[in-house]
Amino acid sequence: MTLSPRTAFHLETGWTPASKYEPLAYALKLTNNSDEPIENFKLAVSGPARLDPAATVENGKLLTRLSNHTELAPPDGFVLKAGATWVVTARGLSYPLRHWSDGANTAYLILADGSVAPVSVAGTVAKGDNRPLKRGAERFTVTIHAPVPISVVPWPNKVSIDGRRATPAAFALDPQYGPAHGAAEAFTELAARLFPAEGIVRPAAEGGTRVRLEPPMNGLEHATEGYRIAFGEDDIMIEAEAHAGFFYGLITLGQILRGAKRHKDVFVFPASGEIVDRPRMEFRGSHLDVARQFYSSAEVSQFLAVMAWNKLNRFHWHLTEDEAWRIEISAYPHLTEVGAWRGHGLPIPPLLGTGPQKSGGFYSKKVVGEIVTQAASYGIDVIPEIDIPGHCYALLQALPELRDPAESGEYASVQGFPNNCLNPANPKVYEFLETMFGELAEMFPSKILHLGADEVPMAAWSGSPMALDLLRKLAGDKTADAHAKLKNTIGNLHGADEIGDSATAILQGEFIRKAHGVIKKLGCVTGGWEEAAHGDVIDKASSYLVGWRDIAVSGKLAAAGYDIVVSPGQAYYLDMSQSIEWDEPGAGWAGWSGPRETYEFDPVKDWTPEQLKHFKGIQACIWSESMTDRAIFDRLVFPRLSAIAETAWTDWDRKSWNRFSALCGLMPILYGYWAD
Repeated sequence: MTLSPRTAFHLETGWTPASKYEPLAYALKLTNNSDEPIENFKLAVSGPARLDPAATVENGKLLTRLSNHTELAPPDGFVLKAGATWVVTARGLSYPLRHWSDGANTAYLILADGSVAPVSVAGTVAKGDNRPLKRGAERFTVTIHAPVPISVVPWPNKVSIDGRRATPAAFALDPQYGPAHGAAEAFTELAARLFPAEGIVRPAAEGGTRVRLEPPMNGLEHATEGYRIAFGEDDIMIEAEAHAGFFYGLITLGQILRGAKRHKDVFVFPASGEIVDRPRMEFRGSHLDVARQFYSSAEVSQFLAVMAWNKLNRFHWHLTEDEAWRIEISAYPHLTEVGAWRGHGLPIPPLLGTGPQKSGGFYSKKVVGEIVTQAASYGIDVIPEIDIPGHCYALLQALPELRDPAESGEYASVQGFPNNCLNPANPKVYEFLETMFGELAEMFPSKILHLGADEVPMAAWSGSPMALDLLRKLAGDKTADAHAKLKNTIGNLHGADEIGDSATAILQGEFIRKAHGVIKKLGCVTGGWEEAAHGDVIDKASSYLVGWRDIAVSGKLAAAGYDIVVSPGQAYYLDMSQSIEWDEPGAGWAGWSGPRETYEFDPVKDWTPEQLKHFKGIQACIWSESMTDRAIFDRLVFPRLSAIAETAWTDWDRKSWNRFSALCGLMPILYGYWAD
């Protein structure tokens, strides 16, 4: 049939949590606002919510479910008349709704002739809750509760200043020492990128006050990133030993200038005195998941600038997932030809808010080089992550030859992706890893390659003859029923002291051992999530782990000798909502954490001196399931990213929530979406 140009369809979704009075209900209400009836159609929806494949569906049929992509059909013979609605209700979800952004955020119709029609989607409404749905970053007002003469985040570790001088119009940078030249150029570019109309760096002819960049008269603590600022009536001096120290000193100076200009009655530009500063932690990171939602190179570049203004120095680039593969590998062009794109009729369907049109993207080697160069100028190491052996649905759609051709049956990940793991017994897998990691090692001078290793599903490879043969060899038991071992696996384990004889864990450990060997042979350090401790097979001297479950697990791994970056989901996962309230966006499976809770969280509480020897630092994690709406990104990430940055930089006894909450409103956000 041919629909009129005025055709329009609208979807509303409603959530009723289970209670003693009524069962769980996820209701989808489709309204036909066109002039013509439709029949024999399907409704496709995606969003963080995942229908249970065994869910009871009322007034419709569940046809297809791949993770969060769902296709529903009305009862046979149903006609959706012009102006009418169809309500289908699901009573079973494998990912329940906790916040308004958990529901469907994209929908489309598959019409009887196979064509598709767009559907507008409203935010999911919870029964009994009619509060406005929140989007955009919270506005933190500059309200000083105690004397805080300057505006700096993260707060410096020694501030000894006096008086007030006329606020400079701008800075004229005068580098007089080798490493200072590159730092001056990097800061000039950074300030222009973040605050293009403010002219923070200008020549003396345009009113710029001289800032001398000189080597230190005496040694600085933490020589690479430490700095000293000396304030004078006529000029300002920054001392440092390395590029990063000069760069961070200039950022501190830039923040002081912006605060004094924007809030003249609150902040001063010092007339005399000094700031002597250095970071508390070596590893001050932020992760960004670009696989579930694609971020253009311009967005990534701008995010690096925001990281730099917060003095963060590690960018964990999460490049692959079940949902997509995002980086060019010359030897395997199918990875991006197939794995970088989602859409109706493609090998990877619309997911997490992408619509029926082909959408997505990837980073070419040229773009990667530009981003790595920019990051280096900001003192940021870029750590690429290729998440293996799990989370490989997109990879395996592009390269099915990496499967066991005789594999039968099906296992599924917690996110609902079937048979999504690289097979540890297939020799082609290790040929792929050697080539792929070899190309990555050439692209990323940090020489850190993160292999993921998280969330391998229970009973992975249970239908693979290759894997069963390998398991028999690894288990050393020729008579054991290896297939039964796989079927009865206890699945994901956490912590080096909890690794048992699960068949999945045995195979996963063998995979990690070999993948780590590939990375080590390339002269690179291996990064991994905490599950990379399975089997205790990686060389602790050339690896580190990111602990995501809680600080107790991270502490156990540190006690076992693993270098640890702490990133617990309940505090440092910035996709988690800021409260338990429905009107707040974000996820909730790991709990919630508002800006104050994130700021005051102690990542090494009750750790022993022996454990602290293996503590590298902390990392924010930005998972992107909810980030189709970039206003949600701004709300979830800011100011919590700055809160984590201050914990990573500032000595614990110098932190202050009152001061931070007054100053964080001057920090940049990525997209400029502010809450109403």
